[in-house]
Amino acid sequence: MERLIFHLDVNSAFLSWEAVRHLSHTGEDLRLIPSAIGGNPEKRTGIILAKSIPAKKMGIKTGEPVSMALRKCPELVLHPPDFHLYQRNSNAFMRICHAYAPVIEKFSIDECFMDMTGTGLLYPDPVALACEIKDKIRTELGFTVNIGIANNKLCAKMASDFEKPDRVHTLFRHEIPEKLWTLPVDELFMTGRATVEKLRKINVRTIGQLAAMDVTSLQTLFGQKHGSSLHARARGEDDSPVLAVPEEAKGYSISTTLEEDVTASEDARRILLALADSVAARMRADGARTACVAVTIRANDFKNHSHQQSLSAPTDGTMEIYDISCRLFDALWDKNTPLRLLGISLTQLSREEGGQLTFFNDAKREKEEKIDKTVDGIRARFGTGAVVRGAVYKTPLNVGRKYKAQLESKKETR
Repeated sequence: MERLIFHLDVNSAFLSWEAVRHLSHTGEDLRLIPSAIGGNPEKRTGIILAKSIPAKKMGIKTGEPVSMALRKCPELVLHPPDFHLYQRNSNAFMRICHAYAPVIEKFSIDECFMDMTGTGLLYPDPVALACEIKDKIRTELGFTVNIGIANNKLCAKMASDFEKPDRVHTLFRHEIPEKLWTLPVDELFMTGRATVEKLRKINVRTIGQLAAMDVTSLQTLFGQKHGSSLHARARGEDDSPVLAVPEEAKGYSISTTLEEDVTASEDARRILLALADSVAARMRADGARTACVAVTIRANDFKNHSHQQSLSAPTDGTMEIYDISCRLFDALWDKNTPLRLLGISLTQLSREEGGQLTFFNDAKREKEEKIDKTVDGIRARFGTGAVVRGAVYKTPLNVGRKYKAQLESKKETR
Protein backbone atom coordinates (compact mmCIF):
# COMPACT_ATOMS: atom_id res chain seq x y z
CA MET A 1 0.00 0.00 0.00
CA GLU A 2 1.31 3.44 -0.94
CA ARG A 3 2.23 5.46 2.12
CA LEU A 4 0.52 8.80 2.75
CA ILE A 5 2.17 11.16 5.24
CA PHE A 6 1.15 14.64 6.38
CA HIS A 7 3.58 17.04 8.06
CA LEU A 8 2.06 19.94 10.02
CA ASP A 9 4.15 22.96 10.92
CA VAL A 10 2.78 25.94 12.85
CA ASN A 11 3.64 29.19 11.06
CA SER A 12 6.03 31.24 13.25
CA ALA A 13 4.76 29.27 16.22
CA PHE A 14 6.01 31.29 19.19
CA LEU A 15 5.08 34.59 17.56
CA SER A 16 1.70 33.29 16.39
CA TRP A 17 0.77 31.92 19.81
CA GLU A 18 1.73 35.18 21.51
CA ALA A 19 -0.16 37.09 18.81
CA VAL A 20 -3.38 35.18 19.49
CA ARG A 21 -3.16 36.04 23.19
CA HIS A 22 -2.18 39.67 22.51
CA LEU A 23 -5.04 40.06 20.02
CA SER A 24 -7.62 39.00 22.59
CA HIS A 25 -6.38 41.65 25.04
CA THR A 26 -5.51 44.61 22.84
CA GLY A 27 -7.06 44.02 19.43
CA GLU A 28 -3.63 44.43 17.84
CA ASP A 29 -2.28 41.53 15.76
CA LEU A 30 1.47 41.14 16.28
CA ARG A 31 1.67 39.19 13.03
CA LEU A 32 0.85 42.35 11.06
CA ILE A 33 3.52 44.60 12.56
CA PRO A 34 7.32 44.28 13.07
CA SER A 35 7.38 42.07 16.15
CA ALA A 36 9.40 39.22 17.59
CA ILE A 37 9.80 36.81 20.48
CA GLY A 38 13.15 37.21 22.19
CA GLY A 39 15.00 37.48 25.45
CA ASN A 40 16.54 40.41 27.29
CA PRO A 41 18.78 42.39 24.89
CA GLU A 42 21.21 43.10 27.74
CA LYS A 43 22.01 39.38 28.07
CA ARG A 44 24.02 37.21 25.75
CA THR A 45 21.25 34.67 25.81
CA GLY A 46 18.86 37.27 24.36
CA ILE A 47 18.19 36.08 20.82
CA ILE A 48 15.30 36.24 18.38
CA LEU A 49 13.26 33.04 18.65
CA ALA A 50 10.52 33.96 16.17
CA LYS A 51 9.56 36.98 14.11
CA SER A 52 6.60 38.33 12.13
CA ILE A 53 6.63 38.63 8.35
CA PRO A 54 6.93 42.47 8.59
CA ALA A 55 9.95 41.97 10.90
CA LYS A 56 11.46 39.54 8.39
CA LYS A 57 11.10 42.21 5.70
CA MET A 58 13.12 44.53 7.96
CA GLY A 59 15.98 42.03 7.92
CA ILE A 60 15.28 40.43 11.31
CA LYS A 61 16.55 36.85 11.47
CA THR A 62 15.74 34.03 13.85
CA GLY A 63 18.73 33.28 16.07
CA GLU A 64 20.35 36.72 15.88
CA PRO A 65 20.95 38.76 19.05
CA VAL A 66 18.05 40.95 20.14
CA SER A 67 20.38 43.95 20.27
CA MET A 68 21.23 43.49 16.58
CA ALA A 69 17.55 43.14 15.68
CA LEU A 70 16.76 46.40 17.48
CA ARG A 71 19.47 48.20 15.54
CA LYS A 72 17.85 47.03 12.30
CA CYS A 73 14.36 47.92 13.49
CA PRO A 74 14.17 50.26 16.54
CA GLU A 75 10.35 50.07 16.51
CA LEU A 76 10.43 46.27 16.82
CA VAL A 77 7.80 45.08 19.35
CA LEU A 78 9.41 42.45 21.59
CA HIS A 79 7.73 39.89 23.82
CA PRO A 80 9.56 37.45 26.11
CA PRO A 81 9.11 33.71 25.56
CA ASP A 82 6.34 31.95 27.50
CA PHE A 83 6.79 28.19 27.28
CA HIS A 84 3.64 27.44 29.27
CA LEU A 85 1.64 29.29 26.60
CA TYR A 86 3.46 27.40 23.86
CA GLN A 87 2.79 24.02 25.44
CA ARG A 88 -0.93 24.75 25.81
CA ASN A 89 -1.21 25.71 22.16
CA SER A 90 0.87 22.73 21.08
CA ASN A 91 -1.41 20.37 22.97
CA ALA A 92 -4.47 22.04 21.45
CA PHE A 93 -3.44 21.61 17.82
CA MET A 94 -2.18 18.06 18.47
CA ARG A 95 -5.64 17.15 19.79
CA ILE A 96 -7.18 18.28 16.51
CA CYS A 97 -4.68 16.16 14.57
CA HIS A 98 -5.47 13.10 16.69
CA ALA A 99 -9.12 13.38 15.61
CA TYR A 100 -8.09 12.61 12.02
CA ALA A 101 -5.04 10.32 12.07
CA PRO A 102 -4.58 6.81 13.48
CA VAL A 103 -0.86 7.44 14.14
CA ILE A 104 0.79 10.78 15.02
CA GLU A 105 4.42 11.53 15.80
CA LYS A 106 5.17 14.75 17.64
CA PHE A 107 8.31 16.03 15.92
CA SER A 108 8.69 19.18 18.03
CA ILE A 109 6.49 21.52 20.04
CA ASP A 110 5.12 23.03 16.80
CA GLU A 111 5.39 20.14 14.34
CA CYS A 112 3.97 16.67 13.88
CA PHE A 113 3.73 13.88 11.32
CA MET A 114 0.39 12.19 10.61
CA ASP A 115 0.39 8.73 9.03
CA MET A 116 -2.72 8.71 6.83
CA THR A 117 -1.83 5.46 5.04
CA GLY A 118 -4.90 3.31 4.42
CA THR A 119 -7.43 6.07 5.08
CA GLY A 120 -8.40 6.51 1.43
CA LEU A 121 -11.94 5.20 1.85
CA LEU A 122 -12.57 7.60 4.72
CA TYR A 123 -10.67 10.55 3.20
CA PRO A 124 -10.49 10.06 -0.60
CA ASP A 125 -8.97 13.50 -1.29
CA PRO A 126 -5.84 14.10 0.85
CA VAL A 127 -5.46 17.74 -0.24
CA ALA A 128 -9.06 18.53 0.69
CA LEU A 129 -8.53 16.80 4.03
CA ALA A 130 -5.36 18.81 4.73
CA CYS A 131 -7.22 22.03 3.94
CA GLU A 132 -9.97 20.99 6.34
CA ILE A 133 -7.45 20.34 9.13
CA LYS A 134 -5.56 23.61 8.67
CA ASP A 135 -8.79 25.61 8.47
CA LYS A 136 -10.11 23.94 11.62
CA ILE A 137 -6.92 24.88 13.49
CA ARG A 138 -7.15 28.47 12.25
CA THR A 139 -10.86 28.80 13.11
CA GLU A 140 -10.78 27.14 16.52
CA LEU A 141 -7.32 28.16 17.77
CA GLY A 142 -6.59 31.38 15.90
CA PHE A 143 -3.24 30.50 14.32
CA THR A 144 -2.21 29.01 11.00
CA VAL A 145 -0.26 25.96 9.91
CA ASN A 146 1.37 24.69 6.75
CA ILE A 147 0.74 21.07 5.76
CA GLY A 148 3.00 19.03 3.50
CA ILE A 149 1.67 15.86 1.88
CA ALA A 150 3.91 13.13 0.47
CA ASN A 151 4.71 9.43 0.36
CA ASN A 152 7.31 9.67 3.13
CA LYS A 153 8.29 11.85 6.08
CA LEU A 154 11.21 13.58 4.34
CA CYS A 155 9.16 14.80 1.38
CA ALA A 156 6.23 15.78 3.61
CA LYS A 157 8.61 17.86 5.72
CA MET A 158 10.12 19.49 2.64
CA ALA A 159 6.66 20.22 1.21
CA SER A 160 5.47 21.96 4.37
CA ASP A 161 8.41 24.38 4.01
CA PHE A 162 7.24 25.56 0.59
CA GLU A 163 5.40 28.90 0.35
CA LYS A 164 3.97 30.13 3.68
CA PRO A 165 1.77 30.81 5.59
CA ASP A 166 -1.53 28.88 5.79
CA ARG A 167 -0.84 26.65 2.81
CA VAL A 168 -1.09 22.99 1.76
CA HIS A 169 1.60 21.61 -0.57
CA THR A 170 2.28 18.18 -2.05
CA LEU A 171 5.56 16.48 -2.92
CA PHE A 172 4.61 13.08 -4.26
CA ARG A 173 7.14 10.84 -5.95
CA HIS A 174 6.29 12.00 -9.46
CA GLU A 175 6.66 15.66 -8.38
CA ILE A 176 10.24 15.33 -7.09
CA PRO A 177 12.02 16.42 -10.32
CA GLU A 178 9.92 19.56 -10.62
CA LYS A 179 9.47 20.59 -6.99
CA LEU A 180 12.51 19.19 -5.13
CA TRP A 181 15.40 18.98 -7.55
CA THR A 182 15.10 22.61 -8.61
CA LEU A 183 15.71 23.88 -5.05
CA PRO A 184 19.10 25.13 -3.79
CA VAL A 185 21.06 22.39 -2.07
CA ASP A 186 21.06 24.29 1.24
CA GLU A 187 17.27 23.78 1.45
CA LEU A 188 17.60 19.99 1.67
CA PHE A 189 16.44 18.88 5.11
CA MET A 190 19.26 18.09 7.56
CA THR A 191 21.99 19.52 5.32
CA GLY A 192 24.30 21.75 7.35
CA ARG A 193 26.44 24.70 6.39
CA ALA A 194 29.72 22.76 6.25
CA THR A 195 28.18 20.16 3.93
CA VAL A 196 26.75 22.86 1.67
CA GLU A 197 30.13 24.59 1.46
CA LYS A 198 31.84 21.35 0.41
CA LEU A 199 29.18 20.71 -2.23
CA ARG A 200 29.50 24.21 -3.63
CA LYS A 201 33.25 23.73 -3.98
CA ILE A 202 32.52 20.90 -6.43
CA ASN A 203 29.83 23.02 -8.16
CA VAL A 204 26.85 21.19 -6.70
CA ARG A 205 24.32 23.95 -6.13
CA THR A 206 20.91 22.33 -6.52
CA ILE A 207 19.32 19.29 -4.94
CA GLY A 208 18.94 17.82 -8.44
CA GLN A 209 22.69 18.07 -9.06
CA LEU A 210 23.28 16.32 -5.74
CA ALA A 211 20.78 13.58 -6.64
CA ALA A 212 22.56 13.02 -9.95
CA MET A 213 25.95 12.43 -8.31
CA ASP A 214 27.41 8.99 -7.95
CA VAL A 215 26.86 7.77 -4.41
CA THR A 216 30.43 6.44 -4.22
CA SER A 217 31.79 9.92 -4.86
CA LEU A 218 29.65 11.30 -2.03
CA GLN A 219 30.83 8.55 0.30
CA THR A 220 34.44 9.39 -0.52
CA LEU A 221 33.83 13.08 0.17
CA PHE A 222 31.64 12.79 3.29
CA GLY A 223 32.13 9.26 4.61
CA GLN A 224 30.02 6.21 3.88
CA LYS A 225 27.11 6.90 6.21
CA HIS A 226 26.75 10.65 5.60
CA GLY A 227 27.36 10.32 1.87
CA SER A 228 24.69 7.63 1.51
CA SER A 229 22.23 9.68 3.55
CA LEU A 230 22.84 12.79 1.43
CA HIS A 231 22.26 10.87 -1.78
CA ALA A 232 19.05 9.26 -0.52
CA ARG A 233 17.60 12.54 0.79
CA ALA A 234 18.41 14.34 -2.46
CA ARG A 235 16.45 11.64 -4.30
CA GLY A 236 13.53 12.03 -1.90
CA GLU A 237 14.00 8.56 -0.43
CA ASP A 238 13.01 7.87 3.16
CA ASP A 239 11.49 4.75 4.73
CA SER A 240 11.45 5.91 8.37
CA PRO A 241 8.14 5.17 10.10
CA VAL A 242 5.82 7.61 11.85
CA LEU A 243 6.34 6.72 15.52
CA ALA A 244 3.45 7.16 17.92
CA VAL A 245 5.82 6.20 20.75
CA PRO A 246 9.16 8.10 20.67
CA GLU A 247 12.37 6.12 20.36
CA GLU A 248 14.55 5.91 23.43
CA ALA A 249 17.03 8.75 23.68
CA LYS A 250 20.56 7.99 22.52
CA GLY A 251 21.95 10.56 24.91
CA TYR A 252 21.24 13.61 27.04
CA SER A 253 22.90 17.00 26.85
CA ILE A 254 22.66 20.36 28.55
CA SER A 255 24.51 23.64 28.14
CA THR A 256 24.23 27.23 29.23
CA THR A 257 25.47 30.39 27.54
CA LEU A 258 26.85 32.57 30.31
CA GLU A 259 25.59 36.10 30.92
CA GLU A 260 29.03 37.12 32.17
CA ASP A 261 32.47 35.76 31.32
CA VAL A 262 33.56 33.11 33.80
CA THR A 263 37.17 33.50 34.83
CA ALA A 264 37.22 31.72 38.22
CA SER A 265 37.46 27.95 38.49
CA GLU A 266 35.13 27.83 41.50
CA ASP A 267 32.39 29.62 39.54
CA ALA A 268 32.77 27.23 36.62
CA ARG A 269 32.52 24.26 38.98
CA ARG A 270 29.30 25.56 40.54
CA ILE A 271 27.81 25.91 37.08
CA LEU A 272 28.94 22.39 36.22
CA LEU A 273 27.20 21.16 39.38
CA ALA A 274 23.94 22.78 38.30
CA LEU A 275 24.29 21.29 34.83
CA ALA A 276 25.14 17.82 36.16
CA ASP A 277 22.23 17.99 38.59
CA SER A 278 19.76 18.84 35.82
CA VAL A 279 20.91 16.44 33.11
CA ALA A 280 21.39 13.51 35.50
CA ALA A 281 17.88 13.99 36.88
CA ARG A 282 16.46 13.94 33.34
CA MET A 283 18.33 10.74 32.59
CA ARG A 284 17.21 9.07 35.82
CA ALA A 285 13.59 9.96 35.03
CA ASP A 286 13.92 7.81 31.89
CA GLY A 287 15.52 4.95 33.83
CA ALA A 288 18.85 5.28 32.04
CA ARG A 289 22.52 5.30 33.06
CA THR A 290 25.52 6.69 31.21
CA ALA A 291 28.87 5.09 30.44
CA CYS A 292 30.37 8.17 28.79
CA VAL A 293 30.52 11.75 30.11
CA ALA A 294 31.64 14.70 27.97
CA VAL A 295 32.23 18.36 28.82
CA THR A 296 32.13 21.20 26.30
CA ILE A 297 33.46 24.73 26.78
CA ARG A 298 33.39 27.80 24.55
CA ALA A 299 35.70 30.77 24.93
CA ASN A 300 35.75 34.17 23.23
CA ASP A 301 36.84 32.59 19.94
CA PHE A 302 33.30 31.12 19.71
CA LYS A 303 34.77 27.67 19.06
CA ASN A 304 33.63 24.68 21.09
CA HIS A 305 36.20 22.40 22.70
CA SER A 306 35.31 19.13 24.41
CA HIS A 307 36.73 16.13 26.25
CA GLN A 308 34.98 12.88 27.13
CA GLN A 309 35.61 9.94 29.42
CA SER A 310 34.27 6.39 29.18
CA LEU A 311 33.33 4.75 32.47
CA SER A 312 34.09 1.24 33.64
CA ALA A 313 30.46 0.91 34.80
CA PRO A 314 27.35 2.95 33.94
CA THR A 315 26.15 5.54 36.44
CA ASP A 316 23.18 7.84 37.01
CA GLY A 317 24.60 9.60 40.07
CA THR A 318 24.68 13.39 40.03
CA MET A 319 27.85 13.73 42.09
CA GLU A 320 29.75 11.08 40.16
CA ILE A 321 28.85 12.78 36.88
CA TYR A 322 29.81 16.12 38.42
CA ASP A 323 33.20 14.87 39.65
CA ILE A 324 34.02 13.40 36.23
CA SER A 325 32.90 16.63 34.57
CA CYS A 326 35.22 18.65 36.80
CA ARG A 327 38.20 16.51 35.85
CA LEU A 328 37.36 16.85 32.17
CA PHE A 329 36.92 20.59 32.59
CA ASP A 330 40.30 20.95 34.31
CA ALA A 331 41.93 19.14 31.38
CA LEU A 332 40.20 21.45 28.87
CA TRP A 333 40.54 24.91 30.40
CA ASP A 334 43.80 26.85 30.51
CA LYS A 335 42.50 29.02 33.41
CA ASN A 336 43.35 32.21 31.53
CA THR A 337 40.64 32.25 28.89
CA PRO A 338 37.22 33.70 29.84
CA LEU A 339 34.40 31.20 29.29
CA ARG A 340 31.17 31.94 27.45
CA LEU A 341 29.55 28.48 27.50
CA LEU A 342 29.64 25.28 29.54
CA GLY A 343 27.94 22.01 28.67
CA ILE A 344 27.70 18.36 29.68
CA SER A 345 26.55 15.42 27.57
CA LEU A 346 25.84 11.84 28.59
CA THR A 347 26.00 9.01 26.04
CA GLN A 348 26.52 5.23 25.80
CA LEU A 349 23.28 4.67 27.70
CA SER A 350 22.03 1.49 29.31
CA ARG A 351 18.79 0.66 31.08
CA GLU A 352 19.68 -2.51 32.96
CA GLU A 353 18.62 -2.78 36.57
CA GLY A 354 21.20 -3.16 39.29
CA GLY A 355 23.63 -1.18 41.38
CA GLN A 356 26.42 0.87 39.93
CA LEU A 357 30.09 0.23 40.54
CA THR A 358 32.04 3.46 40.91
CA PHE A 359 35.13 4.88 42.55
CA PHE A 360 32.88 5.88 45.48
CA ASN A 361 32.89 3.55 48.47
CA ASP A 362 29.60 1.75 49.13
CA ALA A 363 28.52 4.01 52.01
CA LYS A 364 29.07 7.17 50.02
CA ARG A 365 27.38 5.71 46.97
CA GLU A 366 24.30 4.72 48.97
CA LYS A 367 24.12 8.19 50.51
CA GLU A 368 24.32 9.90 47.12
CA GLU A 369 21.67 7.57 45.68
CA LYS A 370 19.30 8.44 48.52
CA ILE A 371 19.92 12.15 48.02
CA ASP A 372 19.25 11.88 44.28
CA LYS A 373 16.07 9.88 44.87
CA THR A 374 14.80 12.37 47.46
CA VAL A 375 15.58 15.41 45.31
CA ASP A 376 13.95 13.79 42.26
CA GLY A 377 10.81 13.09 44.28
CA ILE A 378 10.52 16.67 45.56
CA ARG A 379 11.01 18.12 42.08
CA ALA A 380 8.47 15.73 40.58
CA ARG A 381 5.89 16.97 43.08
CA PHE A 382 6.71 20.67 43.38
CA GLY A 383 8.61 21.55 40.17
CA THR A 384 12.18 21.68 38.88
CA GLY A 385 13.15 24.74 40.88
CA ALA A 386 11.85 23.43 44.21
CA VAL A 387 15.30 22.13 45.23
CA VAL A 388 18.65 23.54 44.13
CA ARG A 389 21.93 22.35 45.57
CA GLY A 390 23.31 24.91 48.00
CA ALA A 391 26.69 25.33 46.31
CA VAL A 392 25.00 26.63 43.19
CA TYR A 393 23.61 29.67 45.00
CA LYS A 394 27.10 30.91 45.82
CA THR A 395 27.98 31.73 42.26
CA PRO A 396 27.66 35.40 41.29
CA LEU A 397 26.07 34.27 38.02
CA ASN A 398 22.97 33.13 39.92
CA VAL A 399 22.66 29.98 37.85
CA GLY A 400 20.70 28.31 40.62
CA ARG A 401 18.05 31.03 40.77
CA LYS A 402 17.58 30.81 37.01
CA TYR A 403 17.32 27.03 37.02
CA LYS A 404 14.18 26.69 34.94
CA ALA A 405 15.02 29.39 32.41
CA GLN A 406 18.68 28.69 31.70
CA LEU A 407 19.21 25.00 32.34
CA GLU A 408 16.76 23.47 29.90
CA SER A 409 17.79 19.83 29.44
CA LYS A 410 17.29 18.42 25.95
CA LYS A 411 17.38 14.93 24.51
CA GLU A 412 19.85 14.51 21.70
CA THR A 413 18.83 13.67 18.15
CA ARG A 414 17.39 10.19 17.97
